[in-house]
Amino acid sequence: MRRRYEPDPETIDDAAPPPPRARPLAALSRFAARWTVFLALRGALLMLVMVIAYKLINPPTTITIIDAARHHAIEPRQWTRLADIAPVMARSVVAAEDANFCRHWGFDMTEIRKVIAQGGARGASTLTQQTAKNAYLWQGRSWARKALETLLTPMIEAVWGKRRILEVYLNVAEFGPGVFGIRAAARHHFGTTPDRLSAVQAARLAAILPNPKARSTDQPTARSRSIADGAATIAADGRAACFALPG
Repeated sequence: MRRRYEPDPETIDDAAPPPPRARPLAALSRFAARWTVFLALRGALLMLVMVIAYKLINPPTTITIIDAARHHAIEPRQWTRLADIAPVMARSVVAAEDANFCRHWGFDMTEIRKVIAQGGARGASTLTQQTAKNAYLWQGRSWARKALETLLTPMIEAVWGKRRILEVYLNVAEFGPGVFGIRAAARHHFGTTPDRLSAVQAARLAAILPNPKARSTDQPTARSRSIADGAATIAADGRAACFALPG
């Protein structure tokens, strides 16, 4: 008669089986990780689609403009091509906000290191970062906004190129309460058009950009004079080459 097999007690693994809840928890953890990766990839793809869209079409409005409309009447806006803006205006904005605009890929690591060394007392946002914020996101400080801005910035650099970045920036930037875009700014502050802005006018407009609701273009300031000098300098040393129009 065949004997029933009985395992040798010495060959039985002493390790206890996992608790009943261990496997469901591990499966849940893997499921959550997969969905996190899936959602992150979908979010990145959506942002890339949005960046490609604004390469081809002009942003009709922004979150900042919509929010400003709750407090001020928005002056009429009209998109203006970079070719129809006085070159000195473009140079003045770069001199004021991002002198190394042509030398970085969206983040100015030299300026970031300086800020860190100085204890982070000032910002180091490039024009590309500001354009990402102004075109797609909201104002104010938050980790969520900064994270999205950080993801959008290299995409914008790769897809748009420097001229498009500067064109979008000049058309969505705020130049006073309810004054958005360079055409509205030229008309509101100086009664002229973007192509007729002088070096002095361009410098005064660029000087108010950090705080357009509080600053004025009525009188020259030390900052506007410094910007005018900086605009001339970057034209001479080649730092305007990436956005200068041929001819």
